[in-house]
Order: sequence, then C-alpha cells, then structure tokens
Amino acid sequence: MLGMLFNDKECKELNYMLRKEMDEMLLDLMDHRLDQQIRIAIENRYRTVFRMYARFATPKELSKYARNSRTQQLNKF
Repeated sequence: MLGMLFNDKECKELNYMLRKEMDEMLLDLMDHRLDQQIRIAIENRYRTVFRMYARFATPKELSKYARNSRTQQLNKF
C-alpha cells in the first residue's frame, strides 16, 4: 500500500487524466482489428485504472465507466 497526499487541484487533474485514459481504452476495446491478446491486456489495464478512478469519482460518474461482464464478452468477438 502506498499513500499520497494531493491538494484539490491535483485531485482534479488526476481525475481528468484517469477519465481520458479510460476513454481511450474504451475506444481501443471497440476496435475489432486489435489482436485478442492486446484486447486482454487493455482490459486488465482498464480494470486497474478504473479502481484508481473509483477513489476519486462519485457513484454517478463511476457508473459512466463501469463495464459489465456481458459487455466484455460481446466485445471479445
């Protein structure tokens, strides 16, 4: 476990960066030209970034980026 202290401005910036990173990963996951191994790596990274974002975001904001297993299964094909 690693702890960090952020001021309000830094929290907002980190929140913004995490959202943009998740947006990019979601776009990549919709690209069916990507190899399956790459898609799996992106999904794993998305889960990590999502957990980080969950520490900053409200439940309403978090629901915009939540992925369910059905969506993940459909995107695999």
